[in-house]
Formats: sequence, C-alpha cells, structure tokens
Amino acid sequence: MSSAKDPPSASPDQDAPSPKGEALTDADQDAPSPKGEALTDAERAKLQERRLVRRLRRGDQRAFATIVRTYQQRVFNIVFRFLGNREEAEDVAQDVFVTVYQNAQNFRGDSKFSTWLYRVTVNHCKNRLKYLKRRGRHMGRPLDEVAEHLMAQGSGETQPAFHAAIPRPDELAQGRQLEALILREMGKMDEDHRLLVVLRDIQGMSYQEMADVTGLNVGTIKSRLHRARLALKEALARHMR
Repeated sequence: MSSAKDPPSASPDQDAPSPKGEALTDADQDAPSPKGEALTDAERAKLQERRLVRRLRRGDQRAFATIVRTYQQRVFNIVFRFLGNREEAEDVAQDVFVTVYQNAQNFRGDSKFSTWLYRVTVNHCKNRLKYLKRRGRHMGRPLDEVAEHLMAQGSGETQPAFHAAIPRPDELAQGRQLEALILREMGKMDEDHRLLVVLRDIQGMSYQEMADVTGLNVGTIKSRLHRARLALKEALARHMR
C-alpha cells in the first residue's frame, strides 16, 4: 500500500464522521510500575503507545509516521477484505490515517489506541459504501477482486486469511481455492455480517475488541457471527457436492 497522504494538506473522505471523543489530557502521566518490579511486555507496550499518542496529539509527524508503519497493513487488510476493491481500499486506508492525524485530540484514552483506529476504519468503510451507492457506482460483487487476487498469487501471501498453515504445494493451491471461494461467498452477505467475519475470522480480533470497535454488545456479535458462519458453511457445502 502506498504511504498515507501528507497529513497537513490531505483531506479525509467527505462522509467520514469525526471519531468519538474519548479524554487523554496533555497532563496525563504514565503510571509508574510497582516499586522494584520490572515492566511486563504489555505494560511497556502500553507506555510506549501512550507516549506516541501524546506526541501525535502535539502534531509530531514522526509519531504519525510510526503509527502509519505500525498499522497500515492491518488497516488496509480490513478495508480491502470488506470493500473488495484494491483502488478503493488504498484510498480509504489513506483517508483513515488522515482522519486519525486530524482528530488525534479527540482520542481520550478510554480504549486502546488501536481500537479507536479500527473504529475509524470501520466508519470509513461503511461511509464509502454509502457514498458509492449515492453516486450510483457499483463495485461489482464485493470481495471478487480479493478472491481473484488470491487465486492468481503464489505462496507469498502476506497475511493468509483464517491463518491456515499449509505445507505442501498441492495443499497450498487447494487452500487458495478454498479461501477464494469463502471470500466470494462472504461477498454475498450483508455488510454487517461480513464485517464481523472479517474482524473475527480473518483479523483475529477478540469478541471484546470487536464490541469496542463496532459498538455492539458481545452477545449480539456472537449471535450474528453464528448466523453468518452457518450461512457460509451451507453455501460452501453446496459447492463441495
């Protein structure tokens, strides 16, 4: 994916809402670790994230560049697998980071920064679909392009969906064919169900993180995801006969 647009001059998707304000003040201080105890990896990562976000909120472009490098592939994967169109996905992913840069003051630290970022990503995906529908533009069957890309590529997929480990060349080919079929069938789902499958089964998010990103409660997520998986299973069974 190309680098994110230069933040001072680029403008985000016109339909994208400002992220919800959540309140991390400039006076916020990093909580010290218990006396005499070394920081755990999780504590160290949280500390580094808070420092990075404070720099971003001050308009530090090096902090912004670090955030782009850290999250751009994951953001692009979510958008691409949701929209199914590479050019649209590249534009939307760049707009996500512009929105993050321009609205960093609205992040208040009530959730992880990554959760806030993925919430912005999901909002942009939904708004781009609405925008395309209003413009009378049709993207074709969602995820067809993703499926074709998987079928055409070799074994160098950067992040295989469903995290399959397939050692032999013949099994690699079979795995890509199955994944392409899965993605095509996902394209027939309504967008809310497709989003949950992308977040859980492809991106590997926890149910709680999905709840934080989508605003749905965990029970609703599990129920909708169950229905989506069942429909997907039945569709795949028809192809396997």
